[in-house]
Amino acid sequence: MEKFEGYVFAALCSTNFLVSCLIFSKVTREQREAYMDEIFHVPQAQKYCQGKFSEWDPMITTLPGLYLVSVGIIKPVAWLSDLTGEVVCSTAMLRFINLLFNCGNLYLIYLLLCKLHPREKTRTASRRVLSALSLSAFPVLYFFNFLYYTDAGSTFFILFTYLMTLYGCHKAAALLGVCSVLFRQTNIIWLAFCAGTVVAAKMDEAWRVEHTKKREEKSAPSQVPLSLCGVKRVLHFSAEFLSSPGHLKAVLLAAWPYAAVAVGFLAFVVWNDGVVVGDRASHEVCLNFPQIFYFFCFCLLLSFPVSLCFQRVLRFLQAVRKQPLLFLLLASASLLLVWKFTHVHKYLLADNRHYPFYVWKNLFRRHQLVRFLLVPAYIYAGWNFLDSLKSRSLFWTLAFFSCLLVSTVPQKLLEFRYFIVPYLMYRLHMPLPSLPRLAMEFLLYAVVNAVTIYIFIAKTFRWPYSVETQRFMW
Repeated sequence: MEKFEGYVFAALCSTNFLVSCLIFSKVTREQREAYMDEIFHVPQAQKYCQGKFSEWDPMITTLPGLYLVSVGIIKPVAWLSDLTGEVVCSTAMLRFINLLFNCGNLYLIYLLLCKLHPREKTRTASRRVLSALSLSAFPVLYFFNFLYYTDAGSTFFILFTYLMTLYGCHKAAALLGVCSVLFRQTNIIWLAFCAGTVVAAKMDEAWRVEHTKKREEKSAPSQVPLSLCGVKRVLHFSAEFLSSPGHLKAVLLAAWPYAAVAVGFLAFVVWNDGVVVGDRASHEVCLNFPQIFYFFCFCLLLSFPVSLCFQRVLRFLQAVRKQPLLFLLLASASLLLVWKFTHVHKYLLADNRHYPFYVWKNLFRRHQLVRFLLVPAYIYAGWNFLDSLKSRSLFWTLAFFSCLLVSTVPQKLLEFRYFIVPYLMYRLHMPLPSLPRLAMEFLLYAVVNAVTIYIFIAKTFRWPYSVETQRFMW
């Protein structure tokens, strides 16, 4: 059965690569020149191709991981193929690097699903394969496989880092985490998540041992009641765990490679006087708490074939009926956060090439009360998000949610690309859906991808003050 699963997955990988190559060919023919952020990335990579490693465009905000990997792949291939001139590091050749990352992402997602959902192998094989194919076609990530952006490579190294963490190869995970940070500095948060899962696993083990002694074998961290008593219980256990020399030693022995990378990153931040490398004026840090609400809604919309069901809606209504005070407090807190902490980036109001511009224009700017009227939807989306992960332990959930907050809230710009990694982490850790639901998810992603790529290619427009052709994109 495992051999058959391998053959099926290999066939799907080949088909995925072939289809992606055909789309890539069409996109490149229609948009030969660098577009959007490519006007910074492509010339910088070409300088690296020419050996000019000391030259740097101050408008680039990320570290040079994408350019180093591109040169490391293209140069040897060019040497072996006797390619010369501008073809070697042309825009098309550089973009093709992301198709290779796309194949790598598909394989890593499959391996992660095998590791995270190992039970009943014969019954879950087809669901793992289809889940991997579906997630590799995740619309926001898939679209940027055809442009020279950092998203495909950044996602690849984060997924690879997490896979090594799950297999207990913490030194390799830390090294791969450094590679991911070279693609995008905010990936340090997801490296911290990997370290957090190591700590969470140790805490889960200690919790099970403690409650086995108390003859509470059925008690698990994920089953702690959401009440003041439950909070006190977890806080008391956490204090005992952190004050135990034995537990601290076990955590440090496993997590020290991640801590070493964190120290190095802090040194970089001090030396660089910030996280962003260039164009700091357009990348301000602020407390934009509604970003977490946007992310919850984003997850609900793109995962509804596998996460939304009538029974879950009924459970939500029952939860509201049983704990009205809790949901009233959540609604009040959400209204306050929306009122006091909504920030709008200048790009969101001015750049009509991106889909978030139209979301903001046609929804949030309809009326000043719209952002408050959406609070019930935010609460349900957040509840659905947490309910989908209820099979995970409380300590794992706390680690994930903490990193999710840190990765989304400080972002002033509403940019769907920032949601790629947290969404994939969320979706990977959900219980494996049924085959019909997975088929619906894949069909949804395929349709969205077809529409967005068609719009990018066919629905061009021009700005009044520019002769360049403009295109719509994520």
